Amino acid sequence: MSKIKFFLSKNKEKIRYKLIQGKKPLTIVFLHGFMSDLMGKKIQVLAKFCAKQKVSFLAFEYSGHGKSSGQLSDYGIGDWIEQSKEIIEKIIKNKKIILVGSSMGAWIAIALISKLKKNIKAFVGIASAPDFTKEIMWKGFSKKVRLLINSGKIHYMSSSYGSSYPISKKLILDGNKNLVLKRKIICNFPIRLFHGLKDKVVAVSFSIQLSKTLLSKDIVVNLQEHGDHSLSHKEDLKKIKNELANLIKNSR
Repeated sequence: MSKIKFFLSKNKEKIRYKLIQGKKPLTIVFLHGFMSDLMGKKIQVLAKFCAKQKVSFLAFEYSGHGKSSGQLSDYGIGDWIEQSKEIIEKIIKNKKIILVGSSMGAWIAIALISKLKKNIKAFVGIASAPDFTKEIMWKGFSKKVRLLINSGKIHYMSSSYGSSYPISKKLILDGNKNLVLKRKIICNFPIRLFHGLKDKVVAVSFSIQLSKTLLSKDIVVNLQEHGDHSLSHKEDLKKIKNELANLIKNSR
């Protein structure tokens, strides 16, 4: 049965989360992207999928996102990594997990690998965007925008979804402290990376590079011919669910 509750972190942040308890000793943990929330299509689809598979499902909104507490501009990737680690360790009773990270969520998942390594049975990246605060945002900003951010002001970056992203100095500096693409991370579990060839937000090269960062004997990069950044179309989600079903079946 699906329940939406609030988790109080050690820093007194109220984190909204969705939990489905399954009979099988495995939990799918979904980590959403920047400025997303629990209402996203992938979460809705994967929650139903997990219920049918009889595995547990956990998703939550980082501070500053959705109905969790805090202002987004006051937080950075390091805060969300630590929040994710805390809630996973406190909420999940059975420690066998498959991490599924969408866009920024993949970056958070990668950072969690070394912290939760013994518990991770697989990682699925969807339009993975590790290091995006540096590689996409900062490198793409003009000198004027960089000066604005360095002065402590918020830069509102337009998005392809018709809204704007509040980019703070905290977000940029915190991102620089948690870069992962130039590291080598040993993974003793399967890695599946999905990326759309029509993704105009995060280049396919991010997933290609990530396949060299994550060292696994079982790693596959799935390039979706018609997929965009969301990878939320029926055909995209079908392929992701099929892969997850195989990972669940082979999980030990």
